[in-house]
Amino acid sequence: QVQLVESGGGLVQAGDSLRLSCAASGRTFNTYVMGWFRQAPGKEREFVAAISGTGRSSDSADSVKGRFTISRDSTKNTVYLQMNTLKPDDTAVYYCAARAPYGLSRTGNDYNYWGQGIQVTVSS
Repeated sequence: QVQLVESGGGLVQAGDSLRLSCAASGRTFNTYVMGWFRQAPGKEREFVAAISGTGRSSDSADSVKGRFTISRDSTKNTVYLQMNTLKPDDTAVYYCAARAPYGLSRTGNDYNYWGQGIQVTVSS
């Protein structure tokens, strides 16, 4: 069982930066693929970024490439999403998710555990 708790969201202006954190419970954190997804009002949930258990491989959606960076700190059982040059279109509830130790995935249904979500609002 893995429990995930996100933090670091809030209200910022366009062009600002935010760093989301996701603290995970469990001694097998290093074996899980970790992902970030987001859901804006009236829209479907979408993939943002994912990182392998070792941290050596990652993937990100085209819409955030070059602006968002996913990373993980195994000593702290935490995965991060550094978000730079934020845009109003980035406004959404952001979810952290964990996947059993298979490959990176952009599909939400492949993830076994989810955090409660955290709001990120970017004003223009």
